[in-house]
Amino acid sequence: MRVVVAVDGSECSQRAVEHLIKKRAFYGDPEQLEIHLSNVQHPLHGDVNMFIDHDEIRRYHHDQGLEALHPARKLLDQAGVKYTFHISLGNPAEVIARYAAEKHCDQIIMGTHGRGMVAGLLLGSTTSKVLHLTSVPLLLIK
Repeated sequence: MRVVVAVDGSECSQRAVEHLIKKRAFYGDPEQLEIHLSNVQHPLHGDVNMFIDHDEIRRYHHDQGLEALHPARKLLDQAGVKYTFHISLGNPAEVIARYAAEKHCDQIIMGTHGRGMVAGLLLGSTTSKVLHLTSVPLLLIK
């Protein structure tokens, strides 16, 4: 069983990781569960590329991704659960849906709302977009 957990550092994404830890036996043999933590950074807009070195921008996104992943990684480490993590750049909904398809994931787990400034009426905008873009079963955690 292979799952991708979308992590943005929000409390809701933290609850998604906690839920996975508690319910991992639900997925069968916990040792066979393959967990992929995914953090997607928004690209910097404007003319920032003209003023800041490309490697410096890459390091910035990597550092921001590690910061957002830190609480989830800490929970999984404390529970002794194996995982891999990925930091990507782009539109979060598109990247999450594409990653889950490319890795042949059996499920996407994510919070209903993240850190985004604009939230949808019932679901966060990223969550709503993932729901529309993916054919992979999606577990939403409130």
